[in-house]
Amino acid sequence: MVVAPAIPDLFEEELHSVLAARTESLPALRELGPPDLVHLVKQPAKSPTKQFGVYHHVTGVDASTSASLAAYINTLTYTPHDKTNKVAIPGTVEAYCIDERDNKRVATDDLWLETYLCSVLRAYSYADDGTGESIKRIIGVRRFNPITSTDSEHKFMDAAERLFFNGWQLGSDPEIQVPNLVSNHLTTGLLNYIHTTGRYASGINLFEKLRSKDPEISSLLARVYFAADEEVKAVQLLHEAIQELPMDYSLLDCQAEFCNKKNRPDLALEIAKRSVVSAPSEFGTWARLAEIYISMEDWDLALLTLNSCPMFTYQDKDAPRLPEPLRVSLPILPESMCDEIDDSQTPDMEMVHPQLRKLHAASFKGTFLKAYTLLTEITKKIGWDQLLKIRSQVFVMEEEYRNEKQTVHSVSHSRNASTTALRSSSPATNGHGEDGRNKDDEDAEKEEKDDDEDAEKGSESDDSASPSQSEPSKDSNMGLERPQLTVASEVVHAGGSDDPEGANNTNYTQFRNKRLCERWLDNLFMVLYEDLRVYTIWRTEMAQYRQQQLVYKKSAEEWEILGELADRLHHYDEAVEAYQACLGIQFSPRAMKGVLKMYEKNGDVRLILGGLIRLVTWQYRWYSEFSPVLLFTVRKLIEDEGGVKVRSIIQGTSMPQNVLDLTHHYAQLCSSFKSSGSES
Repeated sequence: MVVAPAIPDLFEEELHSVLAARTESLPALRELGPPDLVHLVKQPAKSPTKQFGVYHHVTGVDASTSASLAAYINTLTYTPHDKTNKVAIPGTVEAYCIDERDNKRVATDDLWLETYLCSVLRAYSYADDGTGESIKRIIGVRRFNPITSTDSEHKFMDAAERLFFNGWQLGSDPEIQVPNLVSNHLTTGLLNYIHTTGRYASGINLFEKLRSKDPEISSLLARVYFAADEEVKAVQLLHEAIQELPMDYSLLDCQAEFCNKKNRPDLALEIAKRSVVSAPSEFGTWARLAEIYISMEDWDLALLTLNSCPMFTYQDKDAPRLPEPLRVSLPILPESMCDEIDDSQTPDMEMVHPQLRKLHAASFKGTFLKAYTLLTEITKKIGWDQLLKIRSQVFVMEEEYRNEKQTVHSVSHSRNASTTALRSSSPATNGHGEDGRNKDDEDAEKEEKDDDEDAEKGSESDDSASPSQSEPSKDSNMGLERPQLTVASEVVHAGGSDDPEGANNTNYTQFRNKRLCERWLDNLFMVLYEDLRVYTIWRTEMAQYRQQQLVYKKSAEEWEILGELADRLHHYDEAVEAYQACLGIQFSPRAMKGVLKMYEKNGDVRLILGGLIRLVTWQYRWYSEFSPVLLFTVRKLIEDEGGVKVRSIIQGTSMPQNVLDLTHHYAQLCSSFKSSGSES
């Protein structure tokens, strides 16, 4: 039995102030809400009249009854790292609910069921992916695995079945515009659990029962069949379901994704188009169509489709809004101590070059991250210069617009039919109105006055760089052409003071087949240019140093950033090189996770497990005993190599036994779920 992670303590400035702040935040909470808050009142052993409040956050604790919560609280009454204080335990225990008006409510069975199910979903949704990003975002969160046996799985599946048709009320991932029956946090959590544990039979059984009540659920069942390598059943199911629901976008998207993965984008294309028609305001349908055009190497259509994607502002809904703690105690449990992964040194951002700190693509999330990934995929395949060429062919560029406008204006008084051939192009509609721009963009235009702030809107970064107003130019160091601006749609629609007819009434022969580029996409080109510029400088300098047989020095943080940069641009060998250089200086979970991808690609079992042991230990040191991504990696290894071999390699690693036991715990979970290969 693995030992529980240490208990972090965040100290309140005033007793119960965090409880008051949490209650005040209830009306603003949406979707799953932040991690569970655990508040304790402590008193010095030698001064029982004095009291102070400490708290931490937790995910994965069984929240199905007051007894299960009391059991968790009971584990907090003794903490080895704090022997001078003790928890003040009240004489009675009361369990109740508080609504958004701070009124007490009776904790009914239905509310306990919802509380339990949401606690499991939060455990999966807010779990770390191994890179440490989630762990570093919120300080002092203990993360537990909410489902550790087939019995607890049955409890979870039963709750999910009973509440399934209310799942849309929980909200959805940031890429989803409108949560629905098959796209919400409940379905995401279910698919994540099935993917992590490989419990496909349980998922198939659940969705088969639910499908009998509503055929829309066929898309979820088909995805589980595909994951379970039951492709024939999945295809048959999709065929039958689409005949019944020919315009269900989830079914169509599932079918299009399958065809594209099978290298048949020609078959996927018409399906994806139907999916877009069915759900024009959803980002995912447009993104899928863009992916297919990329597979078909139709670069111009890929860019135009990307330009039509409806973009949604990313909101971090799970971050707790609490007062700054008076002080923080972050103890280390002896079982998770390991010199090799000591990261007590705080990263010194002064050691990071300003250019690397200002790479805005690193902060992209949600729809902007996905759109940027698609843009970098195109760039990787055709190169920057060709991308700019196609961009200028499909979008109206600012310089050509101004030149054409001046030409037309000089003859506008003649009103000759031969000079008024074609109206300027409007951007393709994308489900957000005639000009294809969403409400966020319109609101921003009313509030924002200069290009810097417009760029900030496009990239969702507080200090996003505005596109340069200068003419296109080549960087003398690299030969990278700076992208010139496209014309802004408000310029076209507003016309100009020197144009009595107005731009909408003036006809431009040159723009017959062109579209207006959305501002957010224009900004992505500038962000991509900056990524490529910094990457090219790095690789050029590296080559020069090697040629002169000199050591190319960077700080650990700089190597990590360069690794992420190369990763974003799909230069995986160069990314691994940077990550390894980072690890040579200081342990970094993000760098280790990046190197682990290479180990997995090469199929080197010993190196994979070596990386896993270090990541599991680092996670545990920061109070996380559970990462679905790391559990999935262990499960796949056991599936491919057998449980006995995997456990033997772990045990044969030259690291402390207390550290090895933490990874053994992950292997034991696979055995508990009777994962394929766990007994061999």
